[in-house]
Amino acid sequence: MAFEAESDFSKQLTTRHKCSACYKQYNKKEHLVEHMKVSYHSVHQPRCGVCLKHCKSFESLREHVIGPLPKEDCSRVFSEQGCNLCLKVFDSPISLSEHKRSCRLPAPSPIGAMKLPYSDPIVVSHNGRGPGAIAIDCEMVGGGDDGTLDLCALVCLIDEDENVIFHTYVRPQISVTNYRYEITGLTEEHLRDAMPLKLVQEKILQILYNGESIVRARMQGGKARLLVGHALEHDLDCLRMTYPDNLLRYNIQTGFHDPYVDSVSAMRLYKRMRAQDHPNDASEISTDAYKSQNVTSKFDSLRAKELEQMSPDELYEISRPNYKCWCLDSSQAIQP
Repeated sequence: MAFEAESDFSKQLTTRHKCSACYKQYNKKEHLVEHMKVSYHSVHQPRCGVCLKHCKSFESLREHVIGPLPKEDCSRVFSEQGCNLCLKVFDSPISLSEHKRSCRLPAPSPIGAMKLPYSDPIVVSHNGRGPGAIAIDCEMVGGGDDGTLDLCALVCLIDEDENVIFHTYVRPQISVTNYRYEITGLTEEHLRDAMPLKLVQEKILQILYNGESIVRARMQGGKARLLVGHALEHDLDCLRMTYPDNLLRYNIQTGFHDPYVDSVSAMRLYKRMRAQDHPNDASEISTDAYKSQNVTSKFDSLRAKELEQMSPDELYEISRPNYKCWCLDSSQAIQP
């Protein structure tokens, strides 16, 4: 009996509760439950293609496979069969080689080299599932006494096929004190016959709302288009415009100062993220929680004892992300 008691005590000391997603281990089940409540693990998180571990971001996944201190087994497989760009792992070096031809896209040509006309909006067609997306980028000149006030002087909109649908100089509402020529390539001559800001606003909103009412676009999206960009909040502010938050898709800033190139890079990044092949949960997609930024956790509906009796896999099954993954843009049309 003493031996059995000692064995049970030893087992209690060595029992670890392992997260099914990120593989962290805890001495107590309640600690695992607390971890699951705040980690928001889901099928939408980046995962290692070798060990299937969930990572918080693509940057942490990159660290996991090719960082300074990578996971040894994962790093070895990834070095032979992994794509350094999208971080996917393939079943053979041959499959990887075929994938790279479509994964690595050529750099877009600056609009100046293309000599495109500064034009009125073009009708945009979209036949895919879900709402169409438009990418926008603005070039700023300086206003104010010290030239630090950003004024929109050039704007470019493209569709998902990288076609320019609106591209025009914009007449600032106040005097320009710094054209920032070294960065923008713009001079006073470029803006002499530029389009008035109010008309630019009207044409951009005409493209974005696509005939949908503002009220319906704010509530459900409808026919209104998703807006993709690098620094959307800043661009919209300089254009003196607003657009529904549920239709904005933020990306990163590339640092290249050409509106067409920046729009294309934003659109390519958005489409890459939207194309992620994640399993879809019907209950997750149909909810309006993401639109209202109020995602309620299924953990809140269960008592602590009930949660502690669930296995790690069961805890993972009820876990949900605290954001809307862009892959859902292609799998579900925003309701008209």
